[in-house]
Amino acid sequence: MANSEGQKVTSNVSSGNMIFQPILEDGVFRFDCSENDKDAAYPSISFANSGDRETPITSDKVPSYIPTFECLLGQQVTKLELPLGTSSYGTGEVSGQLERTGNRVFTWNTDAWGYGPETTSLYQSHPWVLAVLPNGEALGILADTTRRCEIDLRKESTIQFVAPSSYPVITFGPFASPTAVLISLSHAIGTVFMPPKWSLGYHQCRWSYDSDKRVLEVARTFREKSIPCDVMWMDIDYMDGFRCFTFDKERFQDPKSLVKNLHDNGFKAIWMLDPGIKHEDGYFVYDSGSKNDVWVQKADGTPFIGEVWPGPCVFPDYTQSKVRAWWADLVKDFISNGVDGIWNDMNEPSIFKAVTKTMPESNLHRGDSELGGCQNHSFYHNVYGLLMARSTYEGMKLAKEMKRPFVLTRAGFTGSQRYAATWTGDNLSKWDHLHMSISMVLQLGLSGQPISGPDIGGFAGNATPKLFGRWMGVGAMFPFCRGHSEKDTLDHEPWSFGKECEEVCRLALKRRYHLLPLIYTLFYFAHTSGTPVATPTFFADPKDPSLRKLEDSFLLGSVLVYARTLSCQGLDNLERTLPKGIWLSFDFSDAHPDLPELYLKGGSIIPVGPAIQHVGEANLSDDLTLLVALDEHGKAEGFLFEDDGDGYEFTKGEYLLTHYAAELQLSTVTVSVYKTQGSWGRPKRRLHVKLLLGGGAMLDTWGMDGEVLQIMLPSKEEVSKLVSTGEKLYKNRLDDAIQIPDVEEASGPKGKELSKSPIELKSGDWDLKVVTWIGGRIISMTHTPSGTQWLHSRIEVNGYEEYGGTEYRSAGCSEEYSVIDRELAHAKEKESLLLECDIGGGLVLQRQIYFPKDDPKVFRIDSSILARSVGAGSGGFSRLVCLRVHPTFNLLHPSESYVTFTSVDGSKHEVFPEYGEQYFEGDLLPNGEWALIDKCLGLALVNRFNAEEVYKCLIHWESGTVNLELWSESRPVSKQSPLRVAHEYEIVRIP
Repeated sequence: MANSEGQKVTSNVSSGNMIFQPILEDGVFRFDCSENDKDAAYPSISFANSGDRETPITSDKVPSYIPTFECLLGQQVTKLELPLGTSSYGTGEVSGQLERTGNRVFTWNTDAWGYGPETTSLYQSHPWVLAVLPNGEALGILADTTRRCEIDLRKESTIQFVAPSSYPVITFGPFASPTAVLISLSHAIGTVFMPPKWSLGYHQCRWSYDSDKRVLEVARTFREKSIPCDVMWMDIDYMDGFRCFTFDKERFQDPKSLVKNLHDNGFKAIWMLDPGIKHEDGYFVYDSGSKNDVWVQKADGTPFIGEVWPGPCVFPDYTQSKVRAWWADLVKDFISNGVDGIWNDMNEPSIFKAVTKTMPESNLHRGDSELGGCQNHSFYHNVYGLLMARSTYEGMKLAKEMKRPFVLTRAGFTGSQRYAATWTGDNLSKWDHLHMSISMVLQLGLSGQPISGPDIGGFAGNATPKLFGRWMGVGAMFPFCRGHSEKDTLDHEPWSFGKECEEVCRLALKRRYHLLPLIYTLFYFAHTSGTPVATPTFFADPKDPSLRKLEDSFLLGSVLVYARTLSCQGLDNLERTLPKGIWLSFDFSDAHPDLPELYLKGGSIIPVGPAIQHVGEANLSDDLTLLVALDEHGKAEGFLFEDDGDGYEFTKGEYLLTHYAAELQLSTVTVSVYKTQGSWGRPKRRLHVKLLLGGGAMLDTWGMDGEVLQIMLPSKEEVSKLVSTGEKLYKNRLDDAIQIPDVEEASGPKGKELSKSPIELKSGDWDLKVVTWIGGRIISMTHTPSGTQWLHSRIEVNGYEEYGGTEYRSAGCSEEYSVIDRELAHAKEKESLLLECDIGGGLVLQRQIYFPKDDPKVFRIDSSILARSVGAGSGGFSRLVCLRVHPTFNLLHPSESYVTFTSVDGSKHEVFPEYGEQYFEGDLLPNGEWALIDKCLGLALVNRFNAEEVYKCLIHWESGTVNLELWSESRPVSKQSPLRVAHEYEIVRIP
């Protein structure tokens, strides 16, 4: 093992270039801080075969980029600098923008009900970045650690990981394309499990369909309304008192009969299992687990007990093989009730009534040596969900060896795609969550998890008809397609929003079922080769920088899906940025303003199936359609994979993989079978070939599958006429479509006042201007006795701001603020202004600005993050939030200004502009007061605060300004436990 100079790096070096060795295949390298660190590294849980990471290979290649490291205070900081113009993606399950430059996330699986674009930790952890270089080549980097890890992409073209020492880093590439990197990654972490074909249909879920009668009623309505659907889901209310592996004796008294009824009507049934097992003697699962000593332990060796849905619960320690086998046996018995799939929820693990929302990091896991041995929970926290999903998957295989398991997991880690699909958690019924769902699904795919999707329509809150219809249109194109909603919300079935929305949902889902042969084929290649299923648009041309930030379109194989994800987007204002080359529009005679536009890449052939209500209706003898789009050379190709749709006979050659090809010679397009794989014979069926011309126009021919079919091209003038006619017909269909009405719920409290015109607050020594608009900023703070304006900003940026997270300009910065209350000064009363804004997830950021009557020299600000409607699904606790007070003060005399304070430990500090940015916390936190000094004026702006509410202070100097920030602790809030920061400002004279 060598560093970039070929010299050994000793263990006492605390920084430098990492040493490397080639592993796995050409272009893949393992990096460590030193030989000692390499030898001390824990086994890999992300690798499908941990030994692959430990086994060097012979290779003539050397890394193109060498990471550096610095080990400080028990943390290993790994940094990889790449060429300017590099774009960053991946980082697993993350909200917010697609291109990740400027962002920072933390891998710590978190029950993040109601998350927003700035939330930094969600339900899954993938310490992985996919970097696309300026020339279109790509490089992947994996920090192979299960511990909490900071992925910092805030500096352009720089990737930084920070996690407890020490851990190896694996790089993949640079390779010629992002797809090549993902294929190489799959050789390390494994490919996605092969899903049963029925699982690629539409899934209907709700928390909760509270009885078997209601489940059957919903299922029957799908069939009556001819809306395709394959799966009905049972949330926790099917259980007896939320006890896993049980059924409520009244509402679900005969689950076998329920499942038989569903099966007879073409539905599969998926049931939820959580890790929390009720702590109750006499409950067979608890008794069995206690007898077999399977529970996670506290530091003192006794079982940890935490509260979840059933009340006090114990938790299986899935890090032990004997526990995984115990759980798998329970799953095996459970499957005998007719269970087709299992949903693992709450497996971060989520714990109610805990500030951290999970179990203590000091808990003990007695893990197998091949996983890392006996470790505390901080080591295994991020893989708890993966190991639970693995146990569930193995139990399903035990029960039905000839069936493919289908497991959906909320929590996961790099490698969990080997066992389970996932979804993007408890999202909100909001337009920004619809828009964000595309990037979230794509990021998971770019991190090695190709089968995911959001809760269509939003889990929490009430969707409007247009929002739900648009979301169904996009969601029907995602790899995993499920509608799900929270209790105490309106019904969110496709027919719940009026006939116009119902028709859009019907069309959208019929589209999905037409495309199932394509989707199933994509998953076959994903399973066997590691290729992605859904990818960002830039995958069509990684060299084109204009494509790298597109968030409203994506590729499903060679199909480009262009969606309208903003409420304001209509027929005339969808901006389309198509990759270079030929892209031909098509539909299924279902064009509608609320459905995405579809384009097929030139050079492609895709298979299309018949209109069916569920996967079980399809037969191999059904007519097959091929859509053909020729490239600039007059050629096209595509694949169709067919097998039984379930089971593992395909691994023994029992399948048919057809490679179709088309070629234009003179004026004739010939379509034929180029080659085949597998032992299956070709079904006797008709083949309908449609040659796309553009503008929705096409030429077609019929024949038998396997025969050579030909289409004669007319003259260029006739083709041009056909395209023109097709465009007109397409426009007419759009114009004639009955659109979903624009019925949007009113937002904000009664008496909402929203204006760009500032409200002026005057009293005593102060004159303030507050804008009740985006950001709710204080844009002016003037001290009238001295005539000094300490703060002055535009209405849309800077000034006095507050955020609901630790990230700069996070929730609270760009939301609309409402005036909740305003009191004008009169006898013995203070003048005050009360503002608030919705920061998502049932939370509001509330701010009261007022002048106390007993002290005219000061003004005060009391700020809070309050839980208004945090869902019961999170135990009444919100996502992790932090109240960050961010004022930007003007420096009237920068060279004569500094900040001074006395810390909690009594030490005195003077901080000058040349110090840049500094944090102060713990014993160095200002002891309830700090001051911005202007020596030229002889004045100090004194900021006093409650030191028990403030956990961190930040000073950030810029040219002519300084930020004096107050940060609360970071924690979930409930209605009983809001976050608060109260502080005040006063001007005092100094000698």
